[in-house]
Amino acid sequence: MFPSDRFLPDALLARLTETRVNDPEFACRAAAARIRRPQLAPTGKLNILAADHPARHVTKVGDDALAMADRRDYLARILRVLSSTRVDGVMATMDILEDLLSIDGFLRAAGAATLLDNKLLIASLNRGGLAGSTWEMDDPITGATPAVCQAWRFDGAKLLLRVDAQEPASLKTILASVRAINECNALRLPVFLEPLPVTRTERGFTVVNTSEALARLAGVASALGDSSRYMWLKLPYCEDYQTVARSTTLPILLLGGESAGDPAPFLRQLESALKAGPNVRGALVGRNVLYPGAQDPLAMAEGAGGIVHEGWGVQQALASMGEANGAAMDRLAACL
Repeated sequence: MFPSDRFLPDALLARLTETRVNDPEFACRAAAARIRRPQLAPTGKLNILAADHPARHVTKVGDDALAMADRRDYLARILRVLSSTRVDGVMATMDILEDLLSIDGFLRAAGAATLLDNKLLIASLNRGGLAGSTWEMDDPITGATPAVCQAWRFDGAKLLLRVDAQEPASLKTILASVRAINECNALRLPVFLEPLPVTRTERGFTVVNTSEALARLAGVASALGDSSRYMWLKLPYCEDYQTVARSTTLPILLLGGESAGDPAPFLRQLESALKAGPNVRGALVGRNVLYPGAQDPLAMAEGAGGIVHEGWGVQQALASMGEANGAAMDRLAACL
């Protein structure tokens, strides 16, 4: 099991809170000092970590209902993944991004190698439709705005758009998404849109994960807003992924869904998806990378990044994990 308390010690976690109390502008200054990459996707492919689940009332991983509610463990796993050179960046809510920027600022002040220079920082915008709430399908923007993304020098914005044709509130979410897309376009800010067809069940809303449903909604999503020129789509894997890929010319990133607790299933999906069409350009994945069973999150990040950026097969990706497991566990020691 990944020893998060060793990688992110208590003293560093306490320093984050101390900085929030005594120097609340520190993260903002760290954002201003961050070196941004000159191009969004220099190789045409992207491998981005998704880290916005707790803000949506989603904390369960496997049998642990509160796995992602442990902020130290969650941050440690995110930082561990960002240590990989095969990870292009992270998508998260402002609170997470501010913590990451503060730690990066600590490293920069200590003269140590930073984690966020030349990485993509993508802000998650819409967090209002909390999982399990009575208003779940009415999902307005409650996080950062496109203007805030620009002020903080972020590299893009992410929108989740869940649509249930039987739920009138879905229209409000569509219109809120359109406003955000238009605002991002005006700022030339890339948008990562996650359009998911869902249906209500006894256990809440679940994704209708068929090629027909995904392809139809991808066609709707591609046409939202006053332009699609800065838009990427984030879509789950399904059988017949070629049909999904052919539904749009927009670049597509694969999402991962709930953690399988085993690296192999997601890596197989990723390898298959990348072969489905030339517009499938990588992954924007959270739980399957952060919580890969007994594996080190860094090892999983390296394996997935190898498939995306190096053209590895699944077996080569799995074989690479042994080299990364437990490596450089003192990476953050310079902050102390």
